Amino acid sequence: MTRRFAILDVFTKTPLAGNQLAVVLDSEGLDEARMQAITREFNLAETVFVLPPAQPGHRASLRIFCPAYEMPFAGHPTVGTAVLLALETFGAQAAGQDAVFVVEEKVGDIRCAVALHSGKSGHAIFDVPRQSERVDATIDDEALSAMLGLLASELCFENHRPSVYTAGVPYLLVPVSDLAAIGRARPVIQNWPAVMPAGVGAVYLYTRETLTSDHQFHARMFWLGEGIIEDPATGSAAAAFAGAVATFDQLPSGTHRFVIEQGFEIHRPSLISLEVDVENSALHASRIGGDAVLLARGTLDV
Repeated sequence: MTRRFAILDVFTKTPLAGNQLAVVLDSEGLDEARMQAITREFNLAETVFVLPPAQPGHRASLRIFCPAYEMPFAGHPTVGTAVLLALETFGAQAAGQDAVFVVEEKVGDIRCAVALHSGKSGHAIFDVPRQSERVDATIDDEALSAMLGLLASELCFENHRPSVYTAGVPYLLVPVSDLAAIGRARPVIQNWPAVMPAGVGAVYLYTRETLTSDHQFHARMFWLGEGIIEDPATGSAAAAFAGAVATFDQLPSGTHRFVIEQGFEIHRPSLISLEVDVENSALHASRIGGDAVLLARGTLDV
């Protein structure tokens, strides 16, 4: 069977930057094993399979795979697929069009809003379906600093301290003192299993110092797949980070907007927008947004 697919770069307006994404548009009839095999064939961080929605009125059901397993939720697949679905809807008349729709992921239903820039690019923002919450975890600062190749004194700024938060995918969030320190971080693979809290597969480093004055945080994300892999842009980590920034920064009630720069160390510059709604000193809602650009289209004969 011939199935259409697309390749997009996400969290960027520029082709060959941001985070790469494959989307298989015609996924009916594929079982889980076949989806996993196709994902390994693309060999990108994530591949999305678009299926008919379970609920009438929703745009699509999405299944998201990385090469080793399926994920319940991920940010750059949601942004990139939302832009692609809007492009599919409007076709040659895409430029300047807006769309709002709901997609279904394993974590829950997700409302997306898309503004198309052209027939090949657009901006999407989505409501995070599960708000970030803190996970109790014992973190050894000395062991963590050794795993990251940094000093223990560099794993903090202001009152921020290492913590674990999840908005569907758990992350060990590590504040780093400055850009120089975060740029030196080099995870030590053999130390990884002993340091990471149980059930946590990724570490998200962030610092307040940024490359550009109109951005609020600079971040890097490492995860243990087949060896250590650095992700260019991680929307699910930004969703988890919403809980940490609301707590550590003691944000007042209202809406707070941040731009997170990521991927610069690996030459895939990416910008992630994070909106956080706080009510009575507690995180009430959050949204993740960014640009995506269509890079290629093709067909799979599987």
